[in-house]
Amino acid sequence: MSTTTSAPPRVLTVAGSDSGGGAGIQADLKTMLALGVHGMSVIAAVTAQNSVGVQGYWELPAEAVRAQFRSVVDDIGVQAVKTGMLASAELVETVAELLADVEAPVVVDPVGVSKHGDALLAASAVSVLRDRLLPVATVATPNLHEVAQLTGIVVTREDEMSDAAKALQQLGPAWVLVKGGHLEGEAADLLLGPDGAEHWFRAPRYDNRHTHGTGCTLASAIASELALGLAVPQAVAVAKEYVTGAIAGGFALGAGIGPVDHGWRLRSLPGS
Repeated sequence: MSTTTSAPPRVLTVAGSDSGGGAGIQADLKTMLALGVHGMSVIAAVTAQNSVGVQGYWELPAEAVRAQFRSVVDDIGVQAVKTGMLASAELVETVAELLADVEAPVVVDPVGVSKHGDALLAASAVSVLRDRLLPVATVATPNLHEVAQLTGIVVTREDEMSDAAKALQQLGPAWVLVKGGHLEGEAADLLLGPDGAEHWFRAPRYDNRHTHGTGCTLASAIASELALGLAVPQAVAVAKEYVTGAIAGGFALGAGIGPVDHGWRLRSLPGS
């Protein structure tokens, strides 16, 4: 007896591989599975990475990134795309060109440095990301370090996040989510809409140092919820709730910073 099940919404991540499994492509696919969509990947770079840092990275040729993208999009199709680590100016340019013709929402996580402070984006690529990739973004999700890198604005207080979001929106994305996780107090994020409306999302701050992969996880969760049909503010709200639970469940691996727990909901089920 054969049965056919309809496919879940499809989400594509274009990012780097994290050999430690906590961030990057690996975190993206775990998040997508947890949230009920079908995750697919275009690997832009490979990192040698563990709990204490990034020991090295190697970007793939632009033709390999282009071939992976076309292979997936032309045959399977996408309901949302998320970008992460793109490493070089050439790859940022290549991905921006590919995304210009995609009608699905695009979530751009403008990855510049790792959780450990290791550079993941060439200095020469910052201006290309600013000028070419951000304008094709439905939602951009910078943390405060990336805000400074892209706009020159250094945010030290929550009341400075609004001006930072406005400066980022002027670079082209329809929506901007400025993540305030590096500030003191509550974990507060500000979403600025195309109409100028501000939406604040707050969550308790957990005393847990094992937060590797937080940014990748949040951006992938937003893309997943957009693929499932939610509007941007609702997608961000649901994604924030998911990543907050993942941070609360973060666990130790190795000698350094462990990952968030992408499977925290499964582990909370009776009998788990």
